[in-house]
Amino acid sequence: MEEIKFQELFDLLENNHFAKMKAILSEMNEVDVAEFLQELETEKLLLIYRILPKDLAADVFPYLETENQQAIVEGYTDKELRVLIDDLFLDDTVDFLEEVPANVVRRVLANTDAETRSTINRFLQYPDNSAGSIMTNEMVELHDNLTVNQAIENIRKTGVDKETIYTCYCIDPSRHLIGILPLKSLILADGNTCVRDIMDDVDQVISVKTHTDQEEVAALAKKYDLLTIPVVDNENRLVGIITIDDIVDIIEEENTEDFEKMALVHPSESEYLKTGVFKLAKNRILWLLILMISGTFTGQLIDKFQGMLSLVVGLTASIPMLMDTGGNSGGQTATLIIRGLALGDITVKDYFKVLWKEIRVAAICGSILAVVNLGRLFIFGHADAKVYLVTCGAMFCAVVFAKTIGCTLPILAKLCKLDPALMAGPMITTIVDAVTLMIYFGLASVFLLHN
Repeated sequence: MEEIKFQELFDLLENNHFAKMKAILSEMNEVDVAEFLQELETEKLLLIYRILPKDLAADVFPYLETENQQAIVEGYTDKELRVLIDDLFLDDTVDFLEEVPANVVRRVLANTDAETRSTINRFLQYPDNSAGSIMTNEMVELHDNLTVNQAIENIRKTGVDKETIYTCYCIDPSRHLIGILPLKSLILADGNTCVRDIMDDVDQVISVKTHTDQEEVAALAKKYDLLTIPVVDNENRLVGIITIDDIVDIIEEENTEDFEKMALVHPSESEYLKTGVFKLAKNRILWLLILMISGTFTGQLIDKFQGMLSLVVGLTASIPMLMDTGGNSGGQTATLIIRGLALGDITVKDYFKVLWKEIRVAAICGSILAVVNLGRLFIFGHADAKVYLVTCGAMFCAVVFAKTIGCTLPILAKLCKLDPALMAGPMITTIVDAVTLMIYFGLASVFLLHN
């Protein structure tokens, strides 16, 4: 259905039927309008963006890619730019300015009033990925001495410029946050009731400081099912709120970063197709070099036991299987533990509980794998039975060790204030490969060469 509507819009654009285009776009969701605009070349994008109703244009702007936003700003006159910035929510303006060159930032700031410019500059000074850098100051504030009727009238007058009105924030004359009031409670209360008598007081308010990490903000929103979170300074004065759309963006960003770190890729702030090949290579090469050098130890082990491998038939054939099984076992455990740490289901204090559980899981998995592998070797193998038993014993030990390492390293990283995601697949695999070979060759030396 959406593709049909887009095709209709493309046809109208081709035939210069702008009035009909404007009518159709005005009835569409701003996200769909942004998606359509991003299919256009820059000149046509600017042309169509200019014909959008003023309010819709401001709603569409945050959903455009940064380069398209920049093209619009650079193609606008100062007068048009002032209108656009006035209609944008402050957090959307700040998000845009954080991504564009300094000359664009200067032009935008030059076309804002002194108060807005001061506020934007203050927001831009907050550390990246902090609550202050993603908040907006466009929220409903109510003094606690207002009556319900006065509060509702206040919302009617100012609510149109607020990012959300569903939760109101109650402050004292010094702007200290002293409570919150859901709009539902306000509407259902008696008109002469005082706001302070129906608000949730400060002891019930979940808030964050301006320098709180955005990952912690998202965790609080998830834990308490919040649509907005108030942001306060060190003296508990209300300075802004973080809304659910920004919280969802944080969760997506943090998950993406964790996935990249689990693959030992340096996190990138830009999308894959918009990142240059040299940047992609730079993000990957460091860990590839580290893992390559680390893998030298595995090669040295094989070289050291080359003589034994040539003497005992069947040992060499099992090396890839043992290394793969050990690496996969460790990777499974590490992934579960990293995710548990990220969600708060597992803490550093739970280490011994986790270790005991993983040892039991490893014993079960290792036993099943060893038995199945023994049967496979007897059916398809061509070596001595002692070689099969050594191989299966090494497999059991490798699985137990791999799962032990898989649960230990992420928790150890957390204890050392490092990101547990770094201790994922490639890192675990490199360590487990070396130890698996040590176990295998050690057992082979004891039971095959000394008998």
